Amino acid sequence: MAAPLVSDALWALIEPLLPPEPPKPKGGRPWLDNRAALTGILFVLRSGIPWELLPVEMGCGSGMTCWRRLHEWHQAGVWKRLHRVLLDRLGYANAINWERAAVDSAAVPAKRGG
Repeated sequence: MAAPLVSDALWALIEPLLPPEPPKPKGGRPWLDNRAALTGILFVLRSGIPWELLPVEMGCGSGMTCWRRLHEWHQAGVWKRLHRVLLDRLGYANAINWERAAVDSAAVPAKRGG
């Protein structure tokens, strides 16, 4: 059997960063589990398939649901916080190869043009 796209270790890092499920005062469809949505997101991004071709058999909801969740999480700053968490973990483990690191003005602003 293939390894899951979202391992337990990865999920333990990501889950606390996700915003809570929004309230539904008028009911509506049940909320797709965040881990299932993340699995669908990773599958589409790794495979390169269009969102609408996400296989329903995977149990990840529809491609549009996964895309919407990706967009909501981006708006909430989840990916920036995850990037920081992962960099911190690599730094504490002394696992960053600074010989291969690059910094440009897209990541770090140049103060006063310097």
